[in-house]
Amino acid sequence: MLGTSFSSAQVPNNADGKPSCPVDHARLADILKKSVRPAGGPSNGGLDNNEWAAVVNRDGIVCAVAFSGNKADDQWPGSRAIAAEKANTANAFSLANKAMATANLYAQSQPGGYLFGAALSSPPNAAALYSGQPAQYGTSQDPLVGQPLGGVIAFGGGLALYDSNGPAGGLGVSGDSACADHNVAWRVRHLLGLDHVPAGVNPNMKDAIIYDIGPDGKSTSGFGHPKCDGKEDQIAVDLGAGVQGNAVR
Repeated sequence: MLGTSFSSAQVPNNADGKPSCPVDHARLADILKKSVRPAGGPSNGGLDNNEWAAVVNRDGIVCAVAFSGNKADDQWPGSRAIAAEKANTANAFSLANKAMATANLYAQSQPGGYLFGAALSSPPNAAALYSGQPAQYGTSQDPLVGQPLGGVIAFGGGLALYDSNGPAGGLGVSGDSACADHNVAWRVRHLLGLDHVPAGVNPNMKDAIIYDIGPDGKSTSGFGHPKCDGKEDQIAVDLGAGVQGNAVR
């Protein structure tokens, strides 16, 4: 999943030629719309932008891409790729016994951290990223579907997916602040029923975002993420998607 060599060919897993996927496009799009402010859902906590969402299966193959707006450019065009890379990252760094959100990778990916350089370890598959027609982006025919995109993102918005049998892939959300993306992803995963998370980097809230980076830039837990400029941190706590400072043990 983290290699740098990719094939541009489709990678079907099912008899119908489509990759196996824990959620189909229509359900992902519907739940994403219900999870963001511009489409009638609750506040993201940040800019309240429309969002992209992408899902990879356990093999790291992109299998669903959707957006919450009425058309593709109702949300940041660049966030389509980031959403898919977040999904890849969360899936790639999560195991059957422990989930790792992309937000949990932030602190140790900084200079001096033991994950410094991780974001460069799996360059995105450019052939997949720029394939197809823009009119297909975010639809059930998105050209990323069936492709291994790769990419590693070390800020909020990516969560591993777990069904009742264990790891099922990864979800990435992008289009707002990284903190708001995490909140929206948490809502989407819960509504998909794919949040059977066994454990995470903190015992009380599993793969929640941890806001424990102090004035010195250091994370008390080692898995912290900086706060953003809005109300994202309070919304995260209300959702059960975030941990404030000393709440982590």
